[in-house]
Amino acid sequence: MEYADLLIEDHGKVAVIRLNRPKAMNALNDNMMNELGDALYKFDADPGVNVIVLTGSEKVFAAGADIAAMANYTYADTYPGNYIGRNWEHILNVRKPVVGVVAGYALGGGCELAMMCDFLIAADSARFGQPEIKVGVTPGAGGTQRLPRTIGKAKAMDMLLTSRMIDAAEAERTGLVSRIFPAEQLMEEALKVAATIAEMPVTVAMAIKDSVNRAFETTLTEGVRYERRFFHAAFGTPAQKEGMAAFLAKRKANFEGM
Repeated sequence: MEYADLLIEDHGKVAVIRLNRPKAMNALNDNMMNELGDALYKFDADPGVNVIVLTGSEKVFAAGADIAAMANYTYADTYPGNYIGRNWEHILNVRKPVVGVVAGYALGGGCELAMMCDFLIAADSARFGQPEIKVGVTPGAGGTQRLPRTIGKAKAMDMLLTSRMIDAAEAERTGLVSRIFPAEQLMEEALKVAATIAEMPVTVAMAIKDSVNRAFETTLTEGVRYERRFFHAAFGTPAQKEGMAAFLAKRKANFEGM
């Protein structure tokens, strides 16, 4: 795959998508988001890929939406054209696990894109923020919705209304980030995490992802019923047969192709 604003890396069952607009601090524009959607869908359909890693550079994940591109937009440009909605949310349709790996700044749309990943691994250099209020707009890609669901109303209101950034340590304490590594070890360690997931049965990983996401859209009772359907269905799959046979035989399971 060749893209103007992305770099692609092949790590076996792990595919790495790297945002790459260095002169613009990886500001998110239409071309980058169109390319990202294309890459995500291709890897989601690739039977040789079990996990997708989304990252930026060592200095910045993404500094936000491209303000230079949208400064002169009008309501007639944004609403009828479904700005953001038309091409920013492809990541939400990806069924395989997507791990976000953040070093440096993840601000505005960059923070919102990071929150669309299934979980985040951060460098100790990472900084997260939603500074849209400083340029006269609200967040438009889930900042007022995913952020409070993740870190709670008080912390989210603080970040959104004051535009303050939080560091990696605070992001981990509040549940925005799963793990933190020294910046110089970030990709090495993140790829180890992704490789661990990639060795699991991808069909089960997809079902777990589907079930967890359902937890945010429905009641607990309905969510547990949804989970249990996957649990029952697992007993008709090769992954269950191999996994339990390996456990009883005290050997490592081989989930290749499962």
